[in-house]
Amino acid sequence: MRRRRFAEINVVPFIDIVLVLLVIVLATATFVIKNELPVDLPKSGSQAKIPPKSISITIDKQGRYFFEKQPVTLEELKKHLAKLDPVKDLVTLNADQKSQFQKFVSVVDILKRKGFKKISIVTAQ
Repeated sequence: MRRRRFAEINVVPFIDIVLVLLVIVLATATFVIKNELPVDLPKSGSQAKIPPKSISITIDKQGRYFFEKQPVTLEELKKHLAKLDPVKDLVTLNADQKSQFQKFVSVVDILKRKGFKKISIVTAQ
C-alpha cells in the first residue's frame, strides 16, 4: 500500500472557522457597547484623559444615581464610597446636563465629606 502525499493544503475549513469567530466577535462587541449608560454630558472647552482605573458615579437625566453602572440610592452610594480609599482612588462624576444640579451637589458634598482628593467631572467637548 502506497501513501499518498498531499500536494496542497485545503484552506476552506480554516476560512469557515475564521468567519464564525468573526461573527461571534462582532455580535459580542455590539452587546458590550450597548451596556453603557445614556448620559448627555455638559459641554466644556477643556478636556483631559480619564485613567481606566477610576471609580465611576453617574447621574442620569431622571436624577438616578449609578455606582459603576449599577443603580444605587444616595445612602447606598455613601456605603460604597466608605469602602474606598479617599486618597488613592480617582472618582469620575458623570452627570447628565438635564439632571438636577442639586443631585450633582449632593454627590460632590458626600465626596468632600469622605475626604476624596481625586475627583474628576466628565464633560463633552
